[in-house]
Amino acid sequence: MSFQEQKQHAFSIYGKAQGTSYSIIYSDKAESIRKTEVDSILSIIDQSMSLYDSTSLISRFNRSSKGIRLDTHFLAVVKKAFQINNQTDGSFDITVGPLLKAWGFRDKAGRDLPDSSTIAKLMPYIGMKHLRFRNNRLIKKHPEVQIDLNGIAQGYTVDLLASHLQRKGIMNFLVELGGEIRVEGKKPNGDDFTVGVERPLNNTDDRSQIRHQVVIRGKALTTSGSYQNYVMRGKERLSHLMDPKTGYPIKSDIVSVTLLASDAMTADGYDNALMAMRLEDAISFVESFSDLEAYFVYQDSDGHLTDTMTYGFKKIIINNN
Repeated sequence: MSFQEQKQHAFSIYGKAQGTSYSIIYSDKAESIRKTEVDSILSIIDQSMSLYDSTSLISRFNRSSKGIRLDTHFLAVVKKAFQINNQTDGSFDITVGPLLKAWGFRDKAGRDLPDSSTIAKLMPYIGMKHLRFRNNRLIKKHPEVQIDLNGIAQGYTVDLLASHLQRKGIMNFLVELGGEIRVEGKKPNGDDFTVGVERPLNNTDDRSQIRHQVVIRGKALTTSGSYQNYVMRGKERLSHLMDPKTGYPIKSDIVSVTLLASDAMTADGYDNALMAMRLEDAISFVESFSDLEAYFVYQDSDGHLTDTMTYGFKKIIINNN
């Protein structure tokens, strides 16, 4: 029986979670997923990894002196974070939470930007070398070590929702949370799912436009950029992406990275790490993995925005604007 002959119908679920919005579009013979069960899954993730919930596991870890036992969700995300940290020579690091707070990205109200002495006091506790596992416990070497999983947890959440759909027998869907996307199968009419890829209009404001339309088949697509989340120091725009080796916002010629990967947690984690690299190094890094493809927006030597992409990313583009 062909896809069309199964009389699939399109259903959609929309809501708010993790400080952003989510959408799920799926095909089935009848409505089989309720918003309440989706929200229940999202609530479980918040109880595990939300910094805005004082009772969550991550909040308890950050308050602890030595560490805590993790649940399966927290454990899976932290293990992936260690893998990405190792593979990117520390460019991706979940211990930068105190730096994000110091630079005003967790509480912007009335906060002065830190001076060098403030950063120097924080740096002895930055770095994943200060963390280790003991069975299912995450141990911190210093009470001052804190973690922030916002650079990877949304991708994990997208994958978790995708797995839930698959367990319910749904094989054709698009899951999106805060712009992080996972696609399996096709639309009810047999067409592929297509997604717009943004790029900033220029390097002086945070506006963007759809630059490409891409086809996604059984993959995930995520984007990390420095042009929408920033603080100003005089006329200088400071990115929310921290360099764990210096304690300062990263300075890179890369403005945004859109990454295609086999799952959303992988794409979400690596896209942040790529932002901290020089363009040539980032392209080489992506090309060293058979399951990664990327689209880069960067600032050239004249200060103008331009873009480039890996060969595999070109193959999923269906039109150019």
